Amino acid sequence: MQRSRAFRRPLVPAALALGLVLGAAGAAAAHVEVDSPTAQALAVDARVAFSAEGESSTAGIADVKVVLPGGLAPGDVTLVTAPDGWALTPTADGYAVAGPALAPGAAAEWTVQLRQLPDTDSLVFKTLVDYSDGHTDRWIELPQNGSEPEHPAPTLALRPAAPGATPLAGATLSASTSASEAASAAASASARASASPSASPSAVPSVAAAAPKDDADGTGTTAVVLGSIAGVAVLGTLVVLVLRRRKSPSA
Repeated sequence: MQRSRAFRRPLVPAALALGLVLGAAGAAAAHVEVDSPTAQALAVDARVAFSAEGESSTAGIADVKVVLPGGLAPGDVTLVTAPDGWALTPTADGYAVAGPALAPGAAAEWTVQLRQLPDTDSLVFKTLVDYSDGHTDRWIELPQNGSEPEHPAPTLALRPAAPGATPLAGATLSASTSASEAASAAASASARASASPSASPSAVPSVAAAAPKDDADGTGTTAVVLGSIAGVAVLGTLVVLVLRRRKSPSA
């Protein structure tokens, strides 16, 4: 019995150490969290809450940059709540929330409203957390081969879209896109016409010469009419002279 107790004693510290390691790993897996009460595909005006844990004991979080997943644009994001003095700024691929640095160890928590969630089963928000001492935590990694990454990107699971839910129309974007496409098509057509052999420069003057263009005030047409009348008058005079000569006696 004594041997059995002696053999089991080292298992207690070993189990305790393993528990501490697993506990630390569990805490490290949730440095940036995302949640939403309306986590459903195609949900309109959905509010999404984020929480970035303060990892430093000497510096506070000064700003957070979020990369939006496909189907969301920076213009779709509106800030709802944030730490005092913080504001949202759209970026090329997402948005940033920033303001006075928080106290060391304090979590940065903010909520945004999204115009409409995409029609998908999950959204990945890659996030960069910047500290007042210049250090940056990069929570951008995705699971690979079923293993949890060391710095996972926050991911929001979405329920299937409600029956009858449809994507919102982007009228402004569609109009600007159509105008741009129309301008491009017109420019292409013009370039093709200029480069076409059938539209040779010599063909245009010949058509213009075949059909003289009148002046705006009708001067060209008037000149033609007067010239025709004068010609008829001259011809009539010549006919009269010829007839008179035939009637007169010869010398």
